[in-house]
Amino acid sequence: MEIKALTILVRGRVQGVFFRQSTRDNALLLDIRGTVQNQADGSVFIEAEGAPENMELFLACCRKGPIAARVDEVEIHETMCKRFSSFEIVRH
Repeated sequence: MEIKALTILVRGRVQGVFFRQSTRDNALLLDIRGTVQNQADGSVFIEAEGAPENMELFLACCRKGPIAARVDEVEIHETMCKRFSSFEIVRH
């Protein structure tokens, strides 16, 4: 099976609005593996791996966010696959 690996940086009102939990919930539904974590500058950083068609659906979820979020910008980069075994919220 082909795996697509991306890093995704989401800017806007994306902290304190359940963005990480929503991202994890969507990842689990779409069989996406990786991590999501808040950044010091107020953005959210995501590493995600999955089937290309599922990744497109996942990106649509990232562009929208949960109801209380406001997504202003989504920066996407293809990256090397790390073979994550699950999708986790990283807390510092």
